Amino acid sequence: MNKSVILLSGGLDSLVALGYTKEKCGIELALTFDYGQKSVKQELEASKKICEFYNIKNKVIKLDWLEEITQTSLVSSKEVIPCDDFGTEKSAKSVWVPNRNGLFLNIAASFADSFGYDYILFGANKDEGSTFSDNTENFRNEISKVFEFSTLKHPKVIAPLINYSKNDIVKIAMENSIPLEFVWSCYRKGNKHCGVCESCNHLKKALIANQGEKYLDILFDK
Repeated sequence: MNKSVILLSGGLDSLVALGYTKEKCGIELALTFDYGQKSVKQELEASKKICEFYNIKNKVIKLDWLEEITQTSLVSSKEVIPCDDFGTEKSAKSVWVPNRNGLFLNIAASFADSFGYDYILFGANKDEGSTFSDNTENFRNEISKVFEFSTLKHPKVIAPLINYSKNDIVKIAMENSIPLEFVWSCYRKGNKHCGVCESCNHLKKALIANQGEKYLDILFDK
């Protein structure tokens, strides 16, 4: 039987990637990263709840050096998280973390090599692939090829949501009873999602499009 490790931020995409493929891919371990992101506390709490729900292990990996070198708004206190220009090159650059998915997948590959995981999963999707190059099918294919040389296990990288939009992903979640109440997709910290950053904007629209208004009160500030 195959077994897998998944990158889990606690956000919509990684939650649904986990819930949608847990049994099929034999997901046993979720890796959550602390790189000084502004919403780190909320992401860690969300990931813990999700892993408890699905009864898998959750390993938190702290990357202090990545926090030190990241100069954009997702991490830096000097930069403000934007609430406009969504879906543009400008908005992508404003929340870019240097080589984040490449780094995280390489760390996951080390776990796969050591513990015999056949697959590494992450929540790349169609919408984010239009602005983030590390959320594309080309990226997934190429980094899988790298692991054929850099590991003995040769794990394959899987992005089960790569051809799905945010609307599709929320629909999958609701059809498969995936616990959206646990999700943390906001770029900011707080008791609830801010509702105005790009990630919140996408989530709200997808929930409304799928008659998921009941989650608005749970997840968002009024």
